[in-house]
Amino acid sequence: MRSGTTNRVGLTACLLVITALVAPLMAADSVHTLGSAPAPVDNPLKGLVPYSGDVRGSFPHSLEFNTLPYSALVKGYDDFDWQPLETLLDDIASRGHQAVLRIYLEYPDRTGVIPEFLIKDGLKIHAYLNTNTDPFPPALVETPDYEDQNLRRSLKSFINAFGRKYDGDPRLGFVTAGLLGTWGEWHTYPRVELFASKAVQVEVMEAYEEAFKLTPVLLRYPAGDDTFQKAKNADRPFGYHDDSFAWATLHTGKDGDEWFFMAALAAAGADAEAKWKTQPIGGEIRPEAWGKVFDERPGDPAIQDIRTCVETTHASWLLDSGMFGKQPDGDRVLRAEAIVRGMGYDFHCPKVIIGEVAAGTVSVRLEIVNRGVAPFYSDWKGEWGLLSDGRVARTAECSGTLRGLLPGDEPRAWTGSLDVHGVSAGTYKLAVRVPNPLPMGKPLRFANATQDADAPGWLSLGTVQIPEE
Repeated sequence: MRSGTTNRVGLTACLLVITALVAPLMAADSVHTLGSAPAPVDNPLKGLVPYSGDVRGSFPHSLEFNTLPYSALVKGYDDFDWQPLETLLDDIASRGHQAVLRIYLEYPDRTGVIPEFLIKDGLKIHAYLNTNTDPFPPALVETPDYEDQNLRRSLKSFINAFGRKYDGDPRLGFVTAGLLGTWGEWHTYPRVELFASKAVQVEVMEAYEEAFKLTPVLLRYPAGDDTFQKAKNADRPFGYHDDSFAWATLHTGKDGDEWFFMAALAAAGADAEAKWKTQPIGGEIRPEAWGKVFDERPGDPAIQDIRTCVETTHASWLLDSGMFGKQPDGDRVLRAEAIVRGMGYDFHCPKVIIGEVAAGTVSVRLEIVNRGVAPFYSDWKGEWGLLSDGRVARTAECSGTLRGLLPGDEPRAWTGSLDVHGVSAGTYKLAVRVPNPLPMGKPLRFANATQDADAPGWLSLGTVQIPEE
């Protein structure tokens, strides 16, 4: 008994000593669990996309889409007029939005799309009634001879100049490659014999690859070694856009549906199927499904389940006119908001550790997880900040990045320190934000309850007490 009592006393003494040593260390760092909340529907570079115009009252969004004819910008082989594009980008940016852009060389029911100088230099034009315009009536289209050497020279020159001027421009969110085929969608169906050869497609892709290193470029169709009429692109640094989204997205297994997006993706190989991990997936909800796709019962059996389509493709953005016309039904809006929140990235911060002020600095370690279906593809820089009564007292750049954080990955830690020398003594909120490089652009916001709690754009993390110096 005496021996056991002695052992217990010794053990208790040891525990007291350990507690005394560890307690100051535990007190030095403040661990905060951060509550969850739905992220904003209009987070940047994701969500539903209207045609450009002021429709902010219809449905929350951060992107706007539009197209321009090749002739509006290209006046000669090395002569370009950028003003139409400048006007478009400035208009979209004035609303705090970023652009999704496509340049086209042929469009049903539109003439004057092909520059006159190319026609004068002998470019052949095939004019015919395009019947592949559902749900709109057939219309006249003018398809250029894509094998023409002068046109090929012009395309390469234009892409090179386009990239030099606009790659990385914060007004430009995404570029769909365009240029080839009807609507710039890389096909001339049903006149398939008029589409550009694989050699021409390779020239266009190589030009884009050389010209654009920052702004994502998206292609219409996944293509592998044996894809009909399409040059292989699965191994190139481009994303994809499915322009028959929720209509011809999920493979049905039926003969004739092999061109559906997911079937084509699988046929293009493993590189294509993994594309979403490094390059964005976008698209357009099929016109026949506009609006209805968000209804509990869409009504048309050809409409595929929108949530399944988003999760399967890992889509970040979708062009849609159904939610941006007349004011949509309230239940439709709620379902659309839930779908949009599930598109692209959805960042949540579960935990933060904040150190005490020591030697004029505050240390911080923030954990971030991605609960969405896709990563964030841009390298936007974050900032730490000290807030007082909604005002920013001090900031410091974060060294971490959100780029490439995949859904299901282990939490990514941002660590850093904030210099507080010269900050008045008092109680402050430590916060973090990821500003948009576009002036007036929407900041990236987290799916946390304290997002915007103390200042717009900032995620509040915890309290910091600054002592007298």
